Amino acid sequence: MPGLFIALEGGEGAGKSTQAQRLKARLEGVGRNVTITYEPGGTAFGQELWSIISERELEPLTELFLFATARAQHVVKVIKPALERGDVVISDRYVHSSLAYQGYGRGLPLNHVRAVNHVATQGIMPQAVFLLDVPVNIGLVRKGRAENDRIGSESQAFHTRVHDGYLVLAAEERDSFLVVDGTLPAEEVTRLLWKYLTPLLRVD
Repeated sequence: MPGLFIALEGGEGAGKSTQAQRLKARLEGVGRNVTITYEPGGTAFGQELWSIISERELEPLTELFLFATARAQHVVKVIKPALERGDVVISDRYVHSSLAYQGYGRGLPLNHVRAVNHVATQGIMPQAVFLLDVPVNIGLVRKGRAENDRIGSESQAFHTRVHDGYLVLAAEERDSFLVVDGTLPAEEVTRLLWKYLTPLLRVD
C-alpha cells in the first residue's frame, strides 16, 4: 500500500497537534500505519536547531536556512523512510510554514523560500495540506506566551502577516489545500478533515 503524506498547517494555537492525534486514531481504525512527526523538532538534530532558532536573534535569511537544514534531516530520517514503508505520515508543519513565516512574516522573497526548500525536501511534498484557520488574537490566547519561543512571541502584526499569507497560499494551491475553521469544536474539525482524506485513502 503506498504511503500518504499529510501536512497540518496554521498559526499559533491552531490546534494542529490535537488534530494529528485524532486523525491518527481514525487512520489506525481503518488499518493504516501512521507516523506522526513535527517541525522543526522531528529529529534530535532538529530539536538542537530549534533551541538556537527559538532563543537567539537571527537574520531572516539565517532563520530560513536553519529551518531548511532541520527539514532536510527530517525528510531523510523520518518522512521518506515512513512513506517508503507505506505509512500515512502526518507532519505538524512543513514547507508552507516557511513560506508563511519566513516569506510573508519576515518578508523574504517567496521564490527564494521555495528554492531553498525544494533542495531541502528533495521535492517531497504532501498530497494534502490541512490549514487550520484561527483568528490571530484567538490563536495567541490559546497558545499563551511560551518561554524561549522567539517566533511565537513576535508581534500581532507579524502573526497577522503569517495568517494572511497562509490564506494566499491556500488560494493558490487549491488542489492540495483544505482550509478548515479551527475555532470549530475539535470533533467537527476532524470530521471535515476526514471527509477530505477518505478519497485519498480509498476507504469508507
